[in-house]
Amino acid sequence: MSDEPPARGLSRALARVPAPALFATSGIAQYSGAALAVGLFALMPPHTVAWARALVSAVILLVLIRPWRTPWTRATLRQTGLFGVVLVVMNMLFYIAIHYLPLGAVVAIEFAGPALVAAWGSRSARGRVAVALAAAGVAAISLVGLRWDEAGVGGTAPMVLGLLCAVAAGATWAWYMVLAGRIAAVRDGQASLAVGTSIAVVLLAPLAAPWAGPLLTSGGSIWLAVLGVGVLSSVIPYILDQVAIVRLGTATFALLNALLPATATVVGLLALQQQPTIGEIAGLLAISVAVALAPRRRALGPDGA
Repeated sequence: MSDEPPARGLSRALARVPAPALFATSGIAQYSGAALAVGLFALMPPHTVAWARALVSAVILLVLIRPWRTPWTRATLRQTGLFGVVLVVMNMLFYIAIHYLPLGAVVAIEFAGPALVAAWGSRSARGRVAVALAAAGVAAISLVGLRWDEAGVGGTAPMVLGLLCAVAAGATWAWYMVLAGRIAAVRDGQASLAVGTSIAVVLLAPLAAPWAGPLLTSGGSIWLAVLGVGVLSSVIPYILDQVAIVRLGTATFALLNALLPATATVVGLLALQQQPTIGEIAGLLAISVAVALAPRRRALGPDGA
């Protein structure tokens, strides 16, 4: 009986599938999981849904990756724990944002964060154009694209909260990329993701678990939904992206990431009936081009949606 982690065997099996198909499947799964999560917000606060997703993801990743095979020290556990907390907090902010704003708009604004960090300080014309486009895209979505005149109960305050959380999610994602790059340079990124997520679930439980009562009182259906969110938004994208980035190369993989805001917009339109405005489309296009132009930096994979 082989002691090889199941994730490695699955990666080999996926090697026969065309890399662009893996990337497309990853994006669709990622944002389909986000659309499914929106349906759970009536039962639990968004940040609790994100925590429950992390709980499911941690259990599955521990089984698939078996990180206990990797040697750990207090220093590596601290760094990995910080990485996991940043990742789960990023997802909490993202879920709060999509509770109040359209999915496509939030994903586009979130993508602007890493694009700005990657391009900021660049002395090339390409980098300066990327910064300008990312900033213009966020402005187009925030000031023109969002339907401020249609604010419902609570006025514009919920939309402002959603916008702030979307921007914060983008900033947190940029931090996540920095931590992920440091981890990937010195040790197993797969094991770090499994352990980091597990640590974050424990540390953030006091902030989220008190509102997780429906998981205990609503029967198996809600657990199936949470399981679906975890598998679609975390497990499937992570495994597929790990295969795709090796076969496509970092530069091509990063370029294809520019298509993900459009993917999220299509999923939001089909699954949530969120029809984008002209301002949202203009901002999405600007940010997508900025992502394509920004300097390439490799991370452990886009698990932040």
